[in-house]
Amino acid sequence: MGSVKVTACCRQLFLPHARALALTTKMASSGNIICSLRRNLSSSSRLRSSMPAWVIDEYGNNGVLRFTEDATAPSVNSASEVLIQVHAASLNPLDISMRRGYGSNLLKLRRDPVSLGQNGGEFPIILGRDVSGMVLDCGSGVTHFKPGDEVWAAIPPWKQGSLAEMVNLTEYEVSHKPRSLSHREAASIPYVAATALSALVNAGGLCRNNCTNKRVLITGGSGGVGTFSIQLLKAWGAHVTVTCSHNAEGLVRGLGADEVVDYTAGDVATELGLLEKFDVILDNVGGDSEQWALGLLKSWSGAKYVTLVTPFLLNIDSMGLLEGAVHSGLNLHQKAITNMCNGVFYRWGFYAPDGPALDEVSQLVDAGKILPVVEDTFLFSQVPLAFQKVERGHARGKTVVTVAQEEEGTGVTEEEGVTSDTPEQVREEVRSRSGLAV
Repeated sequence: MGSVKVTACCRQLFLPHARALALTTKMASSGNIICSLRRNLSSSSRLRSSMPAWVIDEYGNNGVLRFTEDATAPSVNSASEVLIQVHAASLNPLDISMRRGYGSNLLKLRRDPVSLGQNGGEFPIILGRDVSGMVLDCGSGVTHFKPGDEVWAAIPPWKQGSLAEMVNLTEYEVSHKPRSLSHREAASIPYVAATALSALVNAGGLCRNNCTNKRVLITGGSGGVGTFSIQLLKAWGAHVTVTCSHNAEGLVRGLGADEVVDYTAGDVATELGLLEKFDVILDNVGGDSEQWALGLLKSWSGAKYVTLVTPFLLNIDSMGLLEGAVHSGLNLHQKAITNMCNGVFYRWGFYAPDGPALDEVSQLVDAGKILPVVEDTFLFSQVPLAFQKVERGHARGKTVVTVAQEEEGTGVTEEEGVTSDTPEQVREEVRSRSGLAV
């Protein structure tokens, strides 16, 4: 799915701390990282050929993460490029998967088409798909940004990520940061926004103009994509049902969910089957949920099941580029035809970075329609701990890494009480902490 479709439909949108944790023994043995970061994170970044960053030199568990002061610093090499000083980044389950090697065959080919059949040429890799920061330099053809602009972006998975002092993107992948958010808050949104928009708009066929009273089910609704999708769909006028655990119910109701089903309390399929059927299902869980979720859709009414848990990259990793792509295509085709005969559409959703789409999300944020949901914040020196946090799962929003210091924001942080009390109290607290109008 291209980003053009996302942009076209998103143009119809309503326009409108860090926790003090001890470093592990392994981290301490690498030296005083905090001091080196303070020394290296400076406004003269673009004059240097190296920068501090967290990299991986091989795929594996958390032990492959390595801090270095000598990562190659990016620079503007084409007319459309924008060099960004990273103020904050955030982690997603995709970063855990990429650290293990997920998608490596296809991503390596995308980075360097002549690398087909070669091993290890993609390293070192910098992870991190979200960035909020400040423009340092621009290519001669850049017209929408200038040095000093505060921006945010979702970084394509084949590009070097945001767990570094600087990142280089094209103008079309970057957007002006919402004025109402700190960098820490802003870094929690781009990846989940790009993923949700691609799934709901491109695959699900939803947009502001056709969403009123549509019934949408979100499985796994308390994570980053889920919490963003709830707010977006409510801004568009949809009726939203969410599955999550009991201790996340306050959070998702506070963000606007109309109905919540606790998947730990019993047979979730039976509970959902008692409700009116749905127009769209966004599946963030995968596994056996596909087997029962499809039966919850309205038949012969254009209803769509969209899953973000697809076998596409796994097949390419295990079978090779050609065989994996063909196998995935046949698998999707078979499922689509089978379900079409039952009167529903079966589709895969993919992460699709898109700067212009973030422009519209920014306006929704500044209008108070979308709020950042930050579960935890880590220092740049604590990146391995941040990975451990995300890898444990059961997210309640996003895990953010502060790279450059700024004043503390007023974001939505679960550990400060967002998931307690009544839904009405949560909703009011969420909005007041964000400093946005109700």
